[in-house]
Amino acid sequence: MTSSGEAMVKVDGLRKSYGTVEAVRGVSLEVKRGEVVVVIGPSGCGKSTFLRCINLLEEPSAGTLQVGDRHIDFGAKHSMPHGRDLARFRARIGMVFQQFDLFPHMTALQNVMSGPVIVKKMAKADAETFARGLLAKVGLATFADRFPRNLSGGQQQRVAIARAMAMAPEIMLFDEVTSALDPELVGEVLDVMKQLATDGTTMIVVTHEMAFARDVADQVVVMDAGQVVEQGPAEEVLLRPKNPRTASFLSRFHS
Repeated sequence: MTSSGEAMVKVDGLRKSYGTVEAVRGVSLEVKRGEVVVVIGPSGCGKSTFLRCINLLEEPSAGTLQVGDRHIDFGAKHSMPHGRDLARFRARIGMVFQQFDLFPHMTALQNVMSGPVIVKKMAKADAETFARGLLAKVGLATFADRFPRNLSGGQQQRVAIARAMAMAPEIMLFDEVTSALDPELVGEVLDVMKQLATDGTTMIVVTHEMAFARDVADQVVVMDAGQVVEQGPAEEVLLRPKNPRTASFLSRFHS
């Protein structure tokens, strides 16, 4: 959770429309290397769409995006990567979704090995060693040979995190990764994410887990109706919100 001051991700004036509906409305954000940014807000406010725009799973309608040294201007069509260039861009960004999306015919170990072997052409023996190390990091060293159907939801999500980390991304995106889990399994996934933050992983996390946001985030960004309505240090935003919409949203989490 300590940043070097170097911007890893810089978003300026990002917009995304679906026909006449504007889901993301001029969002700007800067994330420094090693920083954890948590994005919160009511359901349907554009958080997940914004995250998918960073990974170019959705093509923004306007604005600019910088990831590392790569700059994309969505007002200039020639700037948008395609084909292998798009694959290289996405390889810089690890993303973990609500659903685990593991390959059901592969073991946990094979799932984690798949990216390095298929995309990076890593030798299988090297990829296996690397993948076993990542499974150990997420607390699943003894589950390497299990298929997804033989893992709990929390274990599957931890395999999904290890699989994303296997591509050695420059930044990790997490989209409501605990929302599909039974409550008793949420903690094991959040513990892995906390360890990644401690290790200095640059992260943007969309979540409703306010305790995680308070404990781990360097910055909290509050979105509402496709816009950023408030952002700042976690303690400031979560405990002393300035915007009435932030206060109204947070009030549902207070006992």
